[in-house]
Amino acid sequence: MRDIPTPAGLLAGLDVFIGGPIQHAILSNGFAGDLQDAISSAIDVVRENGGNVFSAHVVEKFGAETAAFTPEQVSVRDFRWMKKCDVFVPVLPLLPDQTLRRTDGTHVELGWATALGRPIVIVTRQPFVDSASHLLKGLHRVGSVWTVDFDEFNEKPSLLIEGVLAATEGQREAISAGVVA
Repeated sequence: MRDIPTPAGLLAGLDVFIGGPIQHAILSNGFAGDLQDAISSAIDVVRENGGNVFSAHVVEKFGAETAAFTPEQVSVRDFRWMKKCDVFVPVLPLLPDQTLRRTDGTHVELGWATALGRPIVIVTRQPFVDSASHLLKGLHRVGSVWTVDFDEFNEKPSLLIEGVLAATEGQREAISAGVVA
């Protein structure tokens, strides 16, 4: 019998859905650079630690190919990813005026994640800014929610791994015991 190689890393075996603004981050001069950098860092650090990433930003090439997808395709794709993922990581950046960048789709995904019992690790300014809705600020009361401060994450992307590890402790124990869904 031949050994099957397994992925190495702290997040080996985990499916991580990384989300955040797309439509409202497509600017006249391209995609919002600070957001693209943050999401790219999140994707890179998850992959470097053995996690499997689901990302509309990658599929849609950070807005360059968003128009190639219909609303129906995006809805079905993202909902399938949410049902399959082990953790949802929305990146919620601020605008220069210190309000949250609009992201209707990510907020829908936060609802899906909560309803499906998926743990959530939100990367955003902490404490939540005043413009964040009551539902976002209180989400931890109805779901498994961890937060990573956006500015601290930009300085040290590995903080995301700590959050994902905390959020997925149960899933990782099942994976290491050989329990698969």
